[in-house]
Amino acid sequence: MSADHAVTLEPLDVTAHAPRLHAWVTHPRSVYWQMQHASVDDVATAYDAITAHPHHEAWLGRVDGVPAFLAETYDPRLAPEVGLDDLPDLADGDLGMHVLVAPSDHPVPGFTRRVFAAVLDHCFADDAVRRVVVEPDVRNERIQVLNEEAGFVVARTVDLPGKQAALSFCTRDDWEARR
Repeated sequence: MSADHAVTLEPLDVTAHAPRLHAWVTHPRSVYWQMQHASVDDVATAYDAITAHPHHEAWLGRVDGVPAFLAETYDPRLAPEVGLDDLPDLADGDLGMHVLVAPSDHPVPGFTRRVFAAVLDHCFADDAVRRVVVEPDVRNERIQVLNEEAGFVVARTVDLPGKQAALSFCTRDDWEARR
């Protein structure tokens, strides 16, 4: 994928995209999303709750206008459903992030890294954001490689619902240094 491909994020329209989201989050490669056995209604219910939450947002990502990824941003201290809200590691200016690139039968080299960069740029577009927080399953080696390349540093392992997570932070300076 060349640099001239437009990557955009827009607020998720659950009604319009629930079947697409269902296909993405239940795909075998999306096992760490913890929705493998969810129905379309289950997915819609989960994302209706996120889009209604005042401190947790869901985004549909497009590449050249085509839906290609899902992103979530959240205030880790005010989104208890994520499970980070009582951790002492959190600080003012932290923003949580989740990214799921749509599974593809025809992977494009560099595609996921470009999407990941667009989501981080989206997060840091808010001047109040000092650090982005992620909490991937410790078994998810692929995302941990991307996180490290982007400047995330693992602070520690934490127990969250359904997983042991690598609580990780990327400062604005670390992200800018990697760009």
